[in-house]
Amino acid sequence: MLNPQQLNQTRSMSKRHKRKSPSEVRTAKAMPKVNPQSLLDICAKCVAQKIPFQQIEETYDRIPEPVQQRVIFWSFPRNERDIRMYSSQAQVPSSSQEYHNSPFCRGIKLLEQGCVQDVLQVGFHLSGVIGIPSQVSLATQGLIHLDKTYKVSMSFDRCKITTVNCNCDAKDIFWCAHVVALSLFRIRHPDKVQLRVPISETLLQMNRQQLQKFVQYLISSHHTEVLPTAQKLADEILQQRSVINQICGAPDPTAGAAIDDDSAWHLDEAQIQDQVKSYLSQGGYSNNSRQLGSMFAKVREMLKAKDSNGTRMLALMTEQFLSDPRLVLWKSQGSPMTDKCRQLWDQLGSLWVTIVLNPSLDGSEKKQLKSQLLKWSKLGVCPTEDPDYRTNSSNSNSHRSDIIQANWPNDEQEIESMKHPILGPNPMISSSRQKKDLPRTIFHKALDALDMTWNHPGLTLILNHDSPPTKHIEDLDFNEKGQLIWQEHIPTACARIDALHSHGSSRESLRLAVAVVRAMKFNQNHAQSQWKKHQGSIMKKLTHSGVARQPGYAAWEGWIGHPLNPIGCVFDILAGACLSREQHVHLHQHAHHLDLNNSSDEISAHSENNREPFRYRRVYIPGQRSKRETYMSLALECALIGLGQQRVMPVGLYSQEKASRQEESLIHRLTRIEMDSNLVQVLCNQTKSLLDMGPSSGLGLGIHTESYPMHTFAKFLFLSILPFDNDLSFTVGLRAMRLPILESLNSPMDQSGHEERQNDPTFAISRFPRWFTLGHIEAEQSTLASTMLHAAKGDLIQLRTVMEVSQRSIHSSTHLFKLAQDAFRYALPAQSPTNVANQDSSAQRNPALLDVALQLGLQVLQITLTSLNWRRRDLVRWLVTCATEVGFEALLTLLQNWHRYFTPTEASGTIATSVMSHATIVRLALNFTQQEEMASCARTLALQCAHEDPSGCSLNALTICENEPIAFETAYQIVVDGADNAMTASQLFTIARYMEHRGYPHRAYKLALLALRSVKVLYNQDTHPAINDVHWTCALCLSLSKTDLSAFVDLVVKNVQCASVLSDILRRCTIPPTLGSVKLSKRMAPVSAEVIDKPPLSDLLEATIAAFVTTTHSRLSSISPRHYTEFIDFLCKARDTFMLCPTGAVQFQQLVENMKLAYKGKKKLIALVKARFG
Repeated sequence: MLNPQQLNQTRSMSKRHKRKSPSEVRTAKAMPKVNPQSLLDICAKCVAQKIPFQQIEETYDRIPEPVQQRVIFWSFPRNERDIRMYSSQAQVPSSSQEYHNSPFCRGIKLLEQGCVQDVLQVGFHLSGVIGIPSQVSLATQGLIHLDKTYKVSMSFDRCKITTVNCNCDAKDIFWCAHVVALSLFRIRHPDKVQLRVPISETLLQMNRQQLQKFVQYLISSHHTEVLPTAQKLADEILQQRSVINQICGAPDPTAGAAIDDDSAWHLDEAQIQDQVKSYLSQGGYSNNSRQLGSMFAKVREMLKAKDSNGTRMLALMTEQFLSDPRLVLWKSQGSPMTDKCRQLWDQLGSLWVTIVLNPSLDGSEKKQLKSQLLKWSKLGVCPTEDPDYRTNSSNSNSHRSDIIQANWPNDEQEIESMKHPILGPNPMISSSRQKKDLPRTIFHKALDALDMTWNHPGLTLILNHDSPPTKHIEDLDFNEKGQLIWQEHIPTACARIDALHSHGSSRESLRLAVAVVRAMKFNQNHAQSQWKKHQGSIMKKLTHSGVARQPGYAAWEGWIGHPLNPIGCVFDILAGACLSREQHVHLHQHAHHLDLNNSSDEISAHSENNREPFRYRRVYIPGQRSKRETYMSLALECALIGLGQQRVMPVGLYSQEKASRQEESLIHRLTRIEMDSNLVQVLCNQTKSLLDMGPSSGLGLGIHTESYPMHTFAKFLFLSILPFDNDLSFTVGLRAMRLPILESLNSPMDQSGHEERQNDPTFAISRFPRWFTLGHIEAEQSTLASTMLHAAKGDLIQLRTVMEVSQRSIHSSTHLFKLAQDAFRYALPAQSPTNVANQDSSAQRNPALLDVALQLGLQVLQITLTSLNWRRRDLVRWLVTCATEVGFEALLTLLQNWHRYFTPTEASGTIATSVMSHATIVRLALNFTQQEEMASCARTLALQCAHEDPSGCSLNALTICENEPIAFETAYQIVVDGADNAMTASQLFTIARYMEHRGYPHRAYKLALLALRSVKVLYNQDTHPAINDVHWTCALCLSLSKTDLSAFVDLVVKNVQCASVLSDILRRCTIPPTLGSVKLSKRMAPVSAEVIDKPPLSDLLEATIAAFVTTTHSRLSSISPRHYTEFIDFLCKARDTFMLCPTGAVQFQQLVENMKLAYKGKKKLIALVKARFG
C-alpha cells in the first residue's frame, strides 16, 4: 500500500509523463498510423516460420482456406538481407562499379524500373516474368535485352527460398538479378501478388468433368512439352498394379515441404564446385585469391546468420581444394605450395575450427563432422598443419624443444592453461611420442576442437553474466581485482571467441574476450613479479643488450603468426564494439585485406591509402565500476601483450613471412586509433610492463638468442609515446634495437672479417633454424634507428646514445649506410624558396647529426674495407660529400687516417682528387694556409698509396705531386722501382704517355723501355694490344738521340717476332713521322739508305727478314684458297722489306723458289705467285 504522499508523487509523475513537448506532438502527427495485426496473422507468421505445411495438414482434418492462405502468405522470406546474402559478395566492394554490377543491385534496378510482371503465387511456389516495361528508359536498356524476357520461378518453405529457376545464362554461385527482382517484388509488394492455395486444394474442388477439362486444356496449351509425359502417366495409371497406383495421393510442387525435408536456402552446389575449381586451376593470381577469400567471407556471413548452408558451402569448397591436381605434384616433388595457396588453406582450416566450435552443435552433428574431417585428413594429398613440414626433414614448427628451454618460473601459468584441451600439439606430451605419429594435417585443429566443451562452470558464468560473482568460487579463476578471468591456452581461448562471434553470439564473445584479456594481464603481472624475484641471478648470464648467453626461456608458441590469428581476432572483436555498424564492417574488411597480402610492400601500399583513423567511441564494459577499463583499452592491451610476447622465430619461409604480415597488419590497425588520455595511459603502462617483465616479453631482459625481433613493434611504440613521454619512448626504442641472432659476431668496429658472411645471401639460410626474412628484419631495424635519430636531433646526449646503439646493433653494411644517409638528410633539410624565410631553428643545419652521419659512414667503410661490395664506390663518394659538409677538420682526418677506411686506389683517386678539387676549396672557403695544409696531406697520402700499391696509385700520385718537385721525384722513383714486379706493361705505358704529355720525354722514354721489357709479340700476333704502345715508343725514341734508338731496337729485336710490326718499326726508323705530340728531334736527322746496313738498324732489318720468312712458311702450312689474295699482299710487303737489304732481292727470290718447290701441290697459289713475282 502506498501512503498518501507517495500516491501524490506518483500522480504528479504520471501527469508530467503525459504532457508532450511540441516536438513530440509534431512527430506523433507525422508518423503514419499502423494498424495492429490480427491474431490470425500473428499465429500464421509463427507457424509459417517453424512448422512444415504437411505437419499442419496431418494435424488437422480440415484447414479453412483463409487460414491456409495466411500461412502460405507468411511462408515467404520477409527480410531483404536474406536475399542480399545469396546475391552479393560478403566483402565491401572495392569500387562503386563493382557494387552496381552485383546481382542484388541490378535486381533492385529491375524492380524499380517496373520490369517484374505477371507475378503469381500458387501455394509455396512463386513465378513471374522479367521483361521490358511499357515505358523503356535508358537505365532499363542497360539491364535487360529489349527482345528477351526471363521466366523466373522459385519454391519456398518456412521463410526460406529452397529452389530457384531462371532461363537466363548466368553462371555464378549467386542468384541472378532476375531472381532477386522477383523475390524483392514479393517482399515489397505482397499485395500486388495473386495468391492461390496449393494446386492440390484447387483440384479437390473440381468434379470429374472439370478435372478432365483441366487436364486436356493443360496438355493442349503445352502439348509439345508435356504430351509424352502425360501419355506415360496415363498408361501407368490405367495399370492397376503399377507403382504409381500403389502410392496414396499424388505429388504437389506447390504444397510446401514434407515433414522430413530439411528447410535450407537454395545453394547451387555445382556452381560452387565449378568456380572453386576454376579459381584454383588458374594459379595463385591475386584476383583469384580475392575471389576465394570472398567465398570464405560468405561462409562466415552465413554462419553469423545461423544459416546451415555455411557448413555445406565450406564442405563443397574443401572437396575441390583437396581435388587440386597441384597437391599431387607438390607432394611428389617434395616442394612447398605457393604462398597464396597456403594462405587459402589456412583460412579453410580456421573456418572448420570455427564451425566445429559452434556451441549449438549436438552430439550427432559433432560425430558427423568428426567422421568427415578424419576422412579428409587420411587423404595422402591433405596438406600438413605445419606449412614448412617436409618428409625426412628437421624443419618443423611443431616442436622447438631443441632451442627452447622452458626453465622460466612463469611456466606454472602455462601449465595451468593446459588443463583444458588445446588446439594444436600439446607441449605437455613428450615430443618423442608425438614424432611417432603421422604429421598433423590442416584439419587437426578442428579435430582438436571436437574435444572441447562449453560446460565449464567458469565459462558458463562468463558467457551468461556481465558482472562477475562478488566472492571467490572454488575451481574458478579471479584476478587481483576479484574479476572472473578465463585461463586457457590463448589461441584456443581466442578460437572460442571467434566461434561465438562468427555464430552470431556477439555479446557472449565480448564477455569471453574481456575475461581472456584480463587473464593475459593477470599472467603478465605474475611474470613481472617472478622476474623481480629471480632477476639477480639471471642478470649475471646476459650479454650487454640483455640476451641470455645460454639458450633461455621463450614461449613455445607464438601468438603473432599463428594460423588462427588469435590476437588480431580478439582485437577486432573488442575494437569493433566501439565502432558504428558501418565502420565495424570496414574494420573487418580492412583487416581481412591486410591479412591476405603477401608482402610488407603490399601492406605498406594499402596503408598509404587508409590513413584516416577510425573514430572509436568510449564504450564501458557493463557491470564495471572503473571508468578506465573500456572495450577499446582492453583491445589495445591485448594487441600490445600479443605483439610484445617473447617468441622464437618460426622455422620456414612461409611461417616467418606470415608472422611478419600479421605483425604489420595489427600494428597498422593500431595506428588508426585516435589516442585519448585514457588510451595513452594504457599504452605507457603496458610499455613499462613489457620492459620490466623479463624474458616473458620480447622487450625484456634474458631473452632467447632466437627471439623474434621487436623492431617494427618498437617503432610503433616509439612514435606513439614520443609526444607524451620522451624518456620512455627512447628507452623502448633503444632496447628493441638488439638483434640477438647476430650478436654472436664480434663488435661492429672489429667485424670486417665477418662482413663477407653477412653480405653473402646464403648466410641467413646456411644455419638452422634458418632466418629467411633476415633482410626485412634488418631493414626494420634500420628504420627504427632512423626514426630515433630524427627524434633525437635536438638532444646531443640522446643522439650520441642512439648512434652508439646503432653501431653496436646493426650488423649489415647496407642498412648502416642507409642510416648514415638518413642522418645526413635530416641534418641538411631541403630549403626551398617558399620556406627559407619562415624556417625556425630546428630546420637549420644540424652539426651534431652531420657528425653522426660521418661516424656511421666511417664504420661502414671499415666493415666493407676488405670485402667486395657493389655500393662501395657510392659509399666513398658520399662520405667525401658528408665530410665536406662537416668541415675542414673532417677532411684532414680522412686524409691522415685513410688507411683505416680506404683502399690505396680509393684514397689516391676519389678521396684525394675530390679534396683537392676547386669546388671543395670554394665550398669550404679555405684560406691559403689551409689549402697548403690540405695539399701537403694529399701529397703524403698519394705517396703512401703509391708505395703500397704502385700499379693502382702511381699515376694518381704523380698527378697530385706534380707541383711539388721532391714529391714528384719520389713518386716517379716509386714507379721505376715497381716496374719489374709490381706493374704491368700497360700500366707503365699509360704512365709513360702521361709523363710525355706533361713534358718529361726522357722519363717517359725510360718508363716505356721498362714496359717494353715485359712485352712479347709473337709472329702471328699482329693484333697484340701493346702494338700501339710499341709504335708510340718508337716515335718517342726517334725524337731523342741515337743512343736511345739503339736501346729501343735491341728490346724490339728481342721481344717482337711479328713481321708486320717489325716492318712498320723499320719504316718509322727510316722515315720518322710526327706522332701525336712527339716531334723529330733536331739532334737526329732522317736515316738514309746507306746507314741501314749498320747497327742498330741492320739488326732490326735482319730480324724483320727472318720474321717474314718464318711467317711465310707458317702461313703456307695451313693456308686455304680464300686467303690466297691476302697472302700475295703479305708477300708484296715482305718484298719491300727485303729490298732494303743489299742482298734482299736475291734472298726474296730464293724464298719464292723454295715456295714453288715445297708447295707445288697448291697449283692455284703457285700460279698467283708466278704471275706476281716471276
